[in-house]
Amino acid sequence: MIMRREMLDKLFSWKADRSRKPLILKGVRQAGKTYLLKEFAGSVFPKFHYLNFESDSKLSDIFEGDLNPRRILKDIAIALNTEINTELDLVIFDEIQACPRALTSLKYFCEDLPELHLCSAGSLLGIHLGPVSFPVGKVSFLTLRPLSFMEFLDACGEQRLIEVLSEFDEIGELPGIAHSRLWELLKAYFVVGGMPEAVKTYISLKDTVKNFYSDVRLKQEEIIESYYADIAKHAGKVNSMHITRVLRSAPAQLQRVIDGSVAKYRIKGVVPGISHYNRLVGAIDWLEAAGLVIKIPIINYGKAPLMAYSRETYFKMMLFDVGIMGCMVGLSPRVLLDYNYGTYKGFFAENFVAQEFLASSKAGLFSWSEKTAEIEFLREVAGEVVPVEVKSGTITKAKSLQVFTSKYQPPFSIILSGKPANLKGAHTRYYPLYMVNKVARLDLSNETTRYSVVCLD
Repeated sequence: MIMRREMLDKLFSWKADRSRKPLILKGVRQAGKTYLLKEFAGSVFPKFHYLNFESDSKLSDIFEGDLNPRRILKDIAIALNTEINTELDLVIFDEIQACPRALTSLKYFCEDLPELHLCSAGSLLGIHLGPVSFPVGKVSFLTLRPLSFMEFLDACGEQRLIEVLSEFDEIGELPGIAHSRLWELLKAYFVVGGMPEAVKTYISLKDTVKNFYSDVRLKQEEIIESYYADIAKHAGKVNSMHITRVLRSAPAQLQRVIDGSVAKYRIKGVVPGISHYNRLVGAIDWLEAAGLVIKIPIINYGKAPLMAYSRETYFKMMLFDVGIMGCMVGLSPRVLLDYNYGTYKGFFAENFVAQEFLASSKAGLFSWSEKTAEIEFLREVAGEVVPVEVKSGTITKAKSLQVFTSKYQPPFSIILSGKPANLKGAHTRYYPLYMVNKVARLDLSNETTRYSVVCLD
C-alpha cells in the first residue's frame, strides 16, 4: 500500500534547490519518516545509500575519526559494499540521534561537499543531545506529522472526494452526498488518526473483518507503549516518571471540557506533591520537543503580535494525534463512530483542528479568553488576527465570537462544524470540520472584504 504524503513535494523542492543544505527530517517515532525518505529516494534518484544508526550501532564507528566528508563517504561505501556518486546519489542517515557525531558531520558536508544530496531523519532530536551537536545554520529542517485528513482520504482511495473538495475552491458548493460521505470518513479518522501503521491496519482490514477497529486500537496501544519506552530510556528514572505522568494526564485533562471548549491545563494533581508549573516545566518541555503534545498558549488580548500576550504558565495541552488520544482516553470506536459522547465531542474536534493546523501551516496557534468569552483558536494571517471557533455539532451559535469581533474587528472569523459549508455570509463563513486544511491556508492578500469564518465540528 502506498501512502502519498504532502511532504514529498517539499522534498522535491529541496532537491531542486541549488543552495540546498543537508536535510534533517524530524517527527515523532513511527510517523513514517523512513518510509517517506525511501519513497523519495526511489522516485528521483538512480541510487540511494541507507544507514540506520539505531539498528546497526557499528556504523557509528565511521564517525569516530575526523569528520572529513570524503573520508566518511569512502568508509560508508566500504561498509555498504557499494559505490557512491556524490552528484547523483542520495545518502540517508536514519535515526541520526543515535550517533551525535553523524549529526555534527552535517556541518562539514554542507561546507565541503555541498553537491551531495544528504537527508537524515530522527526522533527525540534536541532532547538528549547537547546543543553543540547541532550544526546550526548548516542544515535545513522539515517536520513530518501524522497523516492529515486529506492524506488519510488519499490512502483510503477516496480520490473522487479529494477532487470534489478541490472543485469546491472554484464553485463554493459541495454535493450533499459528498458531505455525508466525508463526515462518515472524518468520524473514522477520529478513531484511526494519522499514524501510518494504524491507517495501514484500518485500510487492510476494513472490508474483511467486522471488528477491525479493535485491531487498530491494538496497533495504537503498541505505538503508545513505544513512546513510554522512549521516555524511560532517554529521560532518566525520576524525570521519566514525571514525563510519563504528564503524558498520561493530557487526554484526561482534555475531558475537562467547559462550555464545549478544552480547559486550561491544570498542574495540580498530575504528579503527587507538585502543584507549581516550575516543577513540571521540564517534563512539559520534553514532551513538546518530542512532538507528543501540542501546547497552545491562552491569551487575553486579540491583537497582533499574539505571542506578546502569552504567558508560559497559561495554556492548553493537546495530543499530537487524535487517534492516539482516543486510544489513551479509552473511548470505544463505536461510541466515536456513533458520535454519541456528549461534551467530549468538543475536545476531539478541537484536537483534530489543532493537528490539522500544524500539518498545514507553520504559524503558531493561540487560544483566547476574556472574562466568560473564549475562542478556541486565534491565527495571525498577514499581520491580522483571525478567530476560529470550533463547535462539536451542527449548532452554530457563537456568542464568544460575537464578543471578539465586536471588540477587535478582525478581517474575518471562522467557524468549523458538522454543517455543510456556507460562504455566502458577508461577515461569517462556515466550513465543515473536514475542510480545516482550507481554512489553515487562507490568504488575506486575496481578500477584498472583511468577513468572519467559523469552523464547526
